[in-house]
Amino acid sequence: MTTDSPKTYAIKNYGCQMNVYDGERMAEMFAAQGMTETNDRNAADLVVLNTCHIREKAAEKVYSEIGRLRRKDGADPIIAVAGCVAQAEGGEISRRAPEVNIVVGPQAYHKLPEMVAAVARGERSVDLDLPGLDKFAVLPKRRKTGAMAFLTVQEGCDKFCTYCVVPYTRGAEISRPFAELINEAKALVDAGAKEITLLGQNVNAWEADGQDLGTLIRALDRIDGLARIRYMTSHPNDMTDGLIAAHGDVEKLMPFLHLPVQSGSDRILKAMNRSHTRDSYLRIIERVRAVRPDIALSGDFIVGFPGESDADFEDTLSIVRDAGYAMAYSFKYSPRPGTPAATMDNQIANEVADDRLQRLQTLLVDQQTAFNATTLGRTTDILLEREGKLLGQLIGKSPWLQSVHVVAPGLNIGDIVTVDITETGPMSLKGEMLMKVAA
Repeated sequence: MTTDSPKTYAIKNYGCQMNVYDGERMAEMFAAQGMTETNDRNAADLVVLNTCHIREKAAEKVYSEIGRLRRKDGADPIIAVAGCVAQAEGGEISRRAPEVNIVVGPQAYHKLPEMVAAVARGERSVDLDLPGLDKFAVLPKRRKTGAMAFLTVQEGCDKFCTYCVVPYTRGAEISRPFAELINEAKALVDAGAKEITLLGQNVNAWEADGQDLGTLIRALDRIDGLARIRYMTSHPNDMTDGLIAAHGDVEKLMPFLHLPVQSGSDRILKAMNRSHTRDSYLRIIERVRAVRPDIALSGDFIVGFPGESDADFEDTLSIVRDAGYAMAYSFKYSPRPGTPAATMDNQIANEVADDRLQRLQTLLVDQQTAFNATTLGRTTDILLEREGKLLGQLIGKSPWLQSVHVVAPGLNIGDIVTVDITETGPMSLKGEMLMKVAA
């Protein structure tokens, strides 16, 4: 049985920024094939579910979404399940959801055009290969982007935290070549990017020919037209001297550091196989603040990890107080099949984990509110990124990654404007425009 080649496509990205980047690259491939993107998954000829497997029940959410793609007239789309759920579930997806035509892992999505062609010939296609950097060699050149763009520099993870599936779904740590990254960054700037965020499962594990992420950032700093540089997500063990120094030396590197710690308890950190301690983490923060005093700190936390005692949780609350976060992400521990933590003794009851999460999030919101309040009356530049709800209102990002609402008549998304911060809240700021910054 054959089907017509798809003319329209829709991509739904779940999870992290790296999935957003992967989704953008998929879209570029389909556009190169002459296909047109649509936001209406119920009308698309091809629907790609670009999945994340970090949280509990991620696979079940995908199966529910697959069910919603069935159409009453029987003209169902070609369905591709990509990303980490595809890698983890493999052929089980085809068995549980026979309407899925394509199952492709996060390191093999560059083969999607030929897989779609195989489906048009009546075949089902599965590819869960982990070919390293092969996909970057065949992906189209960057030609279209917004003012803020993602650039994946590193993939995979060798850390093997006991709660995490990433080493199994994304493979070993690999770094893209230096020259390739510089060329892609230049192409993004030529396509309109003012800000580039460097991405990786452990982005600061990037290295090539003895160069670290700090060296790469210094090279990006020399690209004309690039105004801002960010990076995420980092691991404390990969905060090199060169990278820390770059925070003090490179003006384009924004004063924002996302550095997950996960727990404030050394006992739990050891059980997580995090390979750092509470004190070593705090010392890194001290060193970064010494070269960039105004840096905003972000982090990740897991509560309810197996065996976490009340004292362990109190250690987490205390490290939050000691570190001082501008923002942070916090989650209940979620058992992932195949990870060591999923079979550990002393799994924590849901009601205990729920209570701890609520207490932690209350503290984190208080810190975020307090940090935002420190910017009241400050003059700063923001990069306009989207329209607001009010007439003439635009929303931009401050150097500290805060959302700033400003009425900016005559200006456009992608402009950088100087504003006075006139009002602060827990989640966003308001500013009064002073001037547009020259491009």
